[in-house]
Order: sequence, then structure tokens, then C-alpha cells
Amino acid sequence: MIKKFQETFKPNVGAGNFFLSILVWGIATGCFAAVLNNYLSDVRHIDEMERGILEFFREMPGLLLVFIIAIMHKYTDWKILKVGTLVSMIGLAGLMFASNKILITALIMVWSAGEHIILPLRSSIAMHVAREGKLGRSLGMVTGAANAGSVTGSAIAALIFYLGTRHWTVENELTLYNLSWGLILILLIGSLIIICTAKTDEVKTKRPRLYFHRKYMKFYALELFYGARKQIFITFAPYVLIRIYGMDTKTMAVLLGVCALVNIYCAPMIGKLTDHIGYKNVMIYDTVVLFFVCLIYGYADNLFAKNIAIWVVCVNFMLDAIISTSSMASNIYVRDISANEEEITATLTTGISINHLISILAALLGGIVWKYVGVGWLFTFAAIMALGNSAFALTIPAPKKR
Repeated sequence: MIKKFQETFKPNVGAGNFFLSILVWGIATGCFAAVLNNYLSDVRHIDEMERGILEFFREMPGLLLVFIIAIMHKYTDWKILKVGTLVSMIGLAGLMFASNKILITALIMVWSAGEHIILPLRSSIAMHVAREGKLGRSLGMVTGAANAGSVTGSAIAALIFYLGTRHWTVENELTLYNLSWGLILILLIGSLIIICTAKTDEVKTKRPRLYFHRKYMKFYALELFYGARKQIFITFAPYVLIRIYGMDTKTMAVLLGVCALVNIYCAPMIGKLTDHIGYKNVMIYDTVVLFFVCLIYGYADNLFAKNIAIWVVCVNFMLDAIISTSSMASNIYVRDISANEEEITATLTTGISINHLISILAALLGGIVWKYVGVGWLFTFAAIMALGNSAFALTIPAPKKR
């Protein structure tokens, strides 16, 4: 493992600290994701339509990300990483005291702002610290570290609720959720300390305040397709398991943990595959598979008996989690056509804002579609977006030879 790490990353650029901070961050976000949907459904009684509205606001920082990063255009990537972690800490701390739906939505929005700030930085730093020709492997290893953290976080969440309901006999389940929020806050503090102690060359960047360039038009278009498909799965796939199949917090945490565990191995493999066959082929074929994953997920309860359908849905949930890691291919495409490192970060940030332009609409309209038309039509739309992604990826030029 150490040899592979040394072969992948440049020496003396803070790769070790970055890798460890992503691992700890992954534990925190894994625990958060494992309990959030059950918290909203079981404790705060938020239905499908309200979940879509909440997701609209949760994803709003993603839409505004290009402007948020623009404010910090003089900061290094590492400094922005610290800011993002601190912002998430503020939102998470508030959840321990909030009970009003509006306040909860606002605090989740603050948490999400920090999460979105970190998102492009994680990819750009992973490529900056990688050796030449090891971009896919670097992104895969960092994604694998995040997933290793998610496994641990999901396991911790499952353990908290198992012990709380079986052995501690906690009558008020809200106590267990507050315990989870407190633990996540401690983990975020740990991640921030690791980042602050990293020995990096804090070079001043020349990142533009706002960046939009014609040569990235295909990347921007791919982000629109990806944003719509991704958002439907992130928002409504867990709610399908909870509302239709009755999955409780412990089981949901275990499922998310299994998905992350599988991705510990699959993410680096997809990274290597991207280096081997090229980002264009990965962008084409992954979304062809996702087309069928979305359709089966949406209509499983009609195609199979309920005791079989839940297993089919869980398998498809896992497949989506695995294939979603292949989004690293578009990051490598950006790096391939960019002029410098600052341009990479700026472009990835713009791409996130663009994909959130449709994400927030998908979240808002998705709840309405589910309530009045049915969950099948919701995932049919996701399948069409996946197919559109593949069709557009065919127009991408072949990768440059470096």
C-alpha cells in the first residue's frame, strides 16, 4: 500500500495529510448520510414533496458555488478546503438544537455549503498531488479513501442505533440522532486539524473570480445531464427504500456502508480503467449501464414481488453508487484540455454550479412527479438523462497523448 501510494503521489506536497483528511471527512459524511433521511422522515415527518423542497435548498449552495469560490479567488486550494470544513461544522452543530422545519432546512443548507466547497477542491488537489500519468489512480484512491470513511461512518451510525434501541433502551430516538450529530462534529474538527498541519507550499493562486470558457462547453453540457440523473438518485432513492419498502435507520446505514465498502475497491479500479481505456469510453459506457439501473429501480415494485423487489432495488442502489465514481472521468477530461492548475479548479467549480442548475429543479419537481404521477416516471426521467449523457459523450474528442 505504501509503495502504491509513493508511486501515485508526488513527495512533499501534503498528499498524506490530504489523504487522511479525506478519510476522516468520509467517516463524518458517511455517518451523516446514513441517518439523515430517516431523521427527516421518522422524526421530522417530512414527506416526499417536502423532501424535494428541502433538497432544492440543500443544493442551492451548489448552484451558487461559482460565486462562493469567486469570493475566495485569492485563497489557495488548501485554504479553501479549511473554509469548507469550518462551514460544515457550523451547520452540523446547529442541528443538535433545531426542531423547526425551516431552521433544519437552513442548517442543512449551511452544512451543504461546506460540502460543496470541498467537492471541487477534493478533485483538483487529488490531481495536483498526483504524478504524471497517475491522475485516474489518484482520483480513484482518494475516492476509495472517502468510501473507506463512509463504510466506517455507516457502521458507526448502525451501531449507535442498534445499541440505542436494543441495549440502551433509549425511548426518545431524537437522542440517538443528536449523539450522531455530536460525533460527526468531532470528526470534522479532526479533519480540520489534519488539513491545518499539512506541510504544503502555500503558493498564491491566480484563479479568476468567475471562469467560463468556450472550450469547456462539452464539459458543461455533460454536467447538466449528470446533475439531473445524480440528483434524483441522491434525493429520492433512499426515500424509495424508506417510504415504500420500510427500511429503518440501522438497515439504511448498513446498505450505505456496503456501497462504500464495495467502492473502496471499485473506485481505484475505475480510476485505473480510466487511465487505461480513456475518459471518453468510461463516460459513454457507464451511463448506458445507468439507463437500465434507473428503469429497474423505478419499476421494481411493479415487476417483482415485494420481498424480491427490495433486494433488486438494493442491488441497483449499489450499482448506482459504484458507477457514480466514474464521474472522475470528466475531471480528467477537464485537466486534459486545461492550461494550468488554477484553471482546473475554476472549471470544476463552474461545472458543479452548472450541474446544480438542473439539480435543484430536479429535486423540486421530483417530489411533485412522485406524488402526482408516480415514482416510476421519476426514475424514467433519470434514465433518459443517463442516455443523453452517453450520447453527448460520443462527441468528446479523443484524449490527448501526453
